[in-house]
Amino acid sequence: MTIQKKIIGEFLGTLFLLTVVVGSGIMGDNLSGGNAAIALLANSFATGLGLSVLILVFGSISGGEFNPLVTFANFIHGLHQKNESIFYFIAQLAGAIVGVFVAHAMFGQNYFDISNHARSGLGQVFSEYIATFGLIMVIRGTEKSKLPFAVGAYIGSAYWFTASTSFANPVVTLARALTPSFAGIRPSDTIGFIVAQILGAVTAEFLFLWLKKD
Repeated sequence: MTIQKKIIGEFLGTLFLLTVVVGSGIMGDNLSGGNAAIALLANSFATGLGLSVLILVFGSISGGEFNPLVTFANFIHGLHQKNESIFYFIAQLAGAIVGVFVAHAMFGQNYFDISNHARSGLGQVFSEYIATFGLIMVIRGTEKSKLPFAVGAYIGSAYWFTASTSFANPVVTLARALTPSFAGIRPSDTIGFIVAQILGAVTAEFLFLWLKKD
């Protein structure tokens, strides 16, 4: 597969991922009558299923990563060259931002609007560490053929067992600062999330390198 096709795959996959996350958040909020549990159920169900499908679709094209931390982990394993990893990150970030635009356009909202959804505090930040550690754990511990389903199921469940509702992805975090919807996050809260995500990914990656070493 050419690098151009891989980059387009990562762009489209991340675009649709954010469209699913934000779009289902808006729809769930609209239909829940103010019931946050129902809105979260709709958001988590759609995201888990959507993520599984997107990994299945783009796995054979770009690897279906949609996350710079996964790309970095694969770079450590020698699955990416340095330049390819950088292009993946750019495609993922661009796709995430455009995905928010698409979701807002479908629901007749402002194309971009800064979120005021507070997600601050030690518990929220620690949740992102756990969520991202778990994501890398699932990726490293699951057979490749079963990975789409495992990742989708994990993220869907992590919406419920983490206080932060499991962003576990820096570009998703940045893009969700551009939506005032149920799925949003205040820009001032993104830094803590991203730092925790990086630490969680690095910890899990090196732990599983050690666990699987003969």
